[in-house]
Amino acid sequence: MEVKIGVQHAPRELVVESADSAEEIQAALDKALAGDGTLALSDSRGRQILVPARNIAYVEIGGGVSGQVGFRG
Repeated sequence: MEVKIGVQHAPRELVVESADSAEEIQAALDKALAGDGTLALSDSRGRQILVPARNIAYVEIGGGVSGQVGFRG
């Protein structure tokens, strides 16, 4: 699942490819926003992405990278 996160005062959005479902990502986002905590996601390579909830401008949960052209590393 592709997740795009807009961060306040950052010129570019974060793009994360996650194995989590849209519901799991939504639950993690809701939990982070409710407690003014940190949104923690794992990407498809096993890396942790941490974003302070107070700095999140928007989150777009999409379909993924099917149809992408080029090399993926």
